[in-house]
Amino acid sequence: MTNTTKIVFIGAGSASFGLSMLRDVFASDELRGSTLTMVDLNADTLAKMIALANLLNAKAGAGLKIEHTTDRRAALDGAGFVVNATAVERNRLWQLDWEVPRKYGIRHTLGENSGPGGLMFTLRTLPLVFDIARDIEALCPNALFINFSNPENRIVLALGKYSPIKAMGLCHGIFMGQGAVADIMKLPYEDVDLWGAGLNHAQCLMHIRHRKTGEDLYPRLRAMEKDYDPTYLLLTRRLFKTFGYWMTCSDDHLGEHLAYGWEGGEHGYDFAADERGRDEFRQTLERVLKGGKMPADWLEPSGERGAAAIGGVLHNKKRVLESAVVPNRGAIPNLPDDAAVEVPVMADAAGIHPISLGRLPDGIAKLLHTQVNVQLMAVEAAMRGSKELALQALLIDPVVNSAEAAVKLLDELWEANRAYIRPCL
Repeated sequence: MTNTTKIVFIGAGSASFGLSMLRDVFASDELRGSTLTMVDLNADTLAKMIALANLLNAKAGAGLKIEHTTDRRAALDGAGFVVNATAVERNRLWQLDWEVPRKYGIRHTLGENSGPGGLMFTLRTLPLVFDIARDIEALCPNALFINFSNPENRIVLALGKYSPIKAMGLCHGIFMGQGAVADIMKLPYEDVDLWGAGLNHAQCLMHIRHRKTGEDLYPRLRAMEKDYDPTYLLLTRRLFKTFGYWMTCSDDHLGEHLAYGWEGGEHGYDFAADERGRDEFRQTLERVLKGGKMPADWLEPSGERGAAAIGGVLHNKKRVLESAVVPNRGAIPNLPDDAAVEVPVMADAAGIHPISLGRLPDGIAKLLHTQVNVQLMAVEAAMRGSKELALQALLIDPVVNSAEAAVKLLDELWEANRAYIRPCL
């Protein structure tokens, strides 16, 4: 394959997606000869990830040219693809997003993509995303922006409304859903084939089929779910029994969108485990860079779909990706056109094309429509840097059960995030 490109990876020091993206890029024959430009504000972290990238490049014989910089604008000139895995003080501020609403009586599940936490993520993340978008517009206007950062749906929604750049979001939630239904049906993961549509972290599995035979597996799922471990995915299974369709991707993610989501658990994100995982990765990386044995899976694809999307566009593959977050524009006819939705897509030389699975089941569409309105209002608040609109976004969010609590938590969290909130228009 002769086509090459320049891939700019912003947030290359990310503990969540840094290694995954490197694994996928260097495992892909389609990207051979391309340039990978790694960008991160933390020069020390970036230096270690560059050393790892060079090592993986050599071991895989991937033949990529690797560059690095802490200057985003210098990196973007001439880019064909821009991958975003940035976060603003991720764990410190997220922990406040989780704890402060609970102090005022709000019951929520994760505090990241919806509810008060989702609002604060939106308010502090969109200014950074739009800084990047404006640089792309000026320096590489034809580049495809591939987002891994949360809140995925709100980032893609905002870019679809307010930026001319081409943008998509990628998430592994569809694969989590695949694993869940495969476990219940006692089938190998790879034998289960899914088509899903909806919102990020709230996709409706429209079709569940056996990959080899084409058999409709929904009857089997309904039969076997009845006797499965009653403690497993309580919220997801309640919705399954009520609406008749399986929703992705976990009780905590799905529950973020629902007033009663906490009934599936309200333990929040495990920040301590996250920090342990980061420490373990740092220790392993240090050992590998000193000549120690590399974990075998570091030389294998991660399962994320960023490199597959890039290869599909670069080589005009007309490649179907299981799931991506894109502006709706009719892909799901019974959700608003200006929503962002998660649907299958096709990647070719013209870009990313949503694959419509038709209308969502009526009850599911109405359930998700409520969340679309919340997202639209939260995006408006962030784009205008407006505390007044932020309060309105809270007061239409089903997770918020008290206007008084909304005012108090917004006052407190606004001050904690003030350094990052500013108009994007």
